[in-house]
This record gives sequence, structure tokens and C-alpha cells, in this order.
Amino acid sequence: MIRQPDIVLHANGRPTRGYLARPAADEPRPGVVVIQEWWGLNDHIRDIVDRLAGAGFVALAPDLYYGQTAAEPDEARKLAMALEYPDALGVIQAAIDYLTADDGVAPSKIGVVGFCMGGGLAWHGAAKLDGVGAAVPCYGGGPEMTPDEAAQIRAPILAIYGELDQGVSPAVAQQRAALMDAAGVAHETIIYPGAGHAFMNDRRPVYDPAAAEDAWQRIIAFFRHNLRA
Repeated sequence: MIRQPDIVLHANGRPTRGYLARPAADEPRPGVVVIQEWWGLNDHIRDIVDRLAGAGFVALAPDLYYGQTAAEPDEARKLAMALEYPDALGVIQAAIDYLTADDGVAPSKIGVVGFCMGGGLAWHGAAKLDGVGAAVPCYGGGPEMTPDEAAQIRAPILAIYGELDQGVSPAVAQQRAALMDAAGVAHETIIYPGAGHAFMNDRRPVYDPAAAEDAWQRIIAFFRHNLRA
């Protein structure tokens, strides 16, 4: 795996950073954009980028907060509430475009995976952004999607949830699955028994190792299947 200094992305008329890692391989590899939780572009998100690179993907996490991160829930809540969806989607589109233009990335369609706040953005991004080849929203918060928006999704979706999540609950998961069914979207919804919100974050008390490992293997298999050159 090859790490590099943070890159610069340009979106919404200003620069922001992005963390990029790629496999140590000569041939082009599929690209994946990683979308942050409400904490920001922190060590956990960087670790996910590194793990994706270790699994054979060129991975990039754009900074939706333009340099800010949060360590406490109150800070994170303020940053997330100040985030505007069109602005965030513009940053994610810049990351997709960056990977698409990279000679080390193939095919041209890019995967997106997001967690918590980023999970909602991954889902909406599949409907609203160009160049998305597959999307994995993990316990994605944020606004719900209209039937017309769901009909714009052209990429397969793997949606991951925790049974004990009281915000993005199993009922929410089922409503979203029904919405995608009605829109004819290729998707799979997985609800992990006994797992809570953000169960894949190994820096938080809610971490569920067994569920997180199973979800990770499914994510890798999903991207390998849907992002083939």
C-alpha cells in the first residue's frame, strides 16, 4: 500500500483536503470514495482508506468540513448541522472526478461507501452524482429520499444497518428498501442482530467486532463484483 500526503480537492469554489491511498500494484485498480462520519476526516476514516487500499482499491476520503474535525458529540453535532447537502455532494463529486482522472484507477465508475452522516450522503450520491458504479450506505443518517430521487439511482446499493440503532432503525431500513424496490433499484439490505449505530467504528464503545468484520467482507466482495474493469 502506498500512502501519500493529503491531496487538494477543489469544490464549491474553495479547496479542501483529501486522504488518498493506493495498493502497491502496477496495473490500474478500482476506485472507492470514503465518506466520513459526523466526526470528520479523522484517524478512523483514514484507517478505512488504508484498509481499502490493502484490499486492492485506490481509496480517497474527501474532507467535507474543510479542515475541521470533532472529538466530542456536541462538536460533531454542530459541524454536521452546519453541513449543507449540496455543498457536501459537491465535495464528493470532486473526489469521484479525481479518481476517474487518475491513470491508476479503472474502471471509470467509482464506488462510494459512507458511515453515519456519510452513509446518507452515499445513498443520495448514488442518485445525484455522476460516475458512481456502486454504493454502500452504512447506517446512513440524514434526509430521506423521495420516490423521484430514488428513481435516479443507477448503481447497485448495499445498505447496512444495526438492529439496535434507534436513529437509523430497522423500520427506516425497511422503508428505504421498499422505496428502492418501487424504483427498480438493484439493492440488498442487511440488518445486523444486536448491533447498534456506528457498530463498525472500532474507536467507539458501540463497536461490534463480529458484525463489523462480516460487514467489511461483504463491502469488499460487493465492490470487487460491481467495480470490475
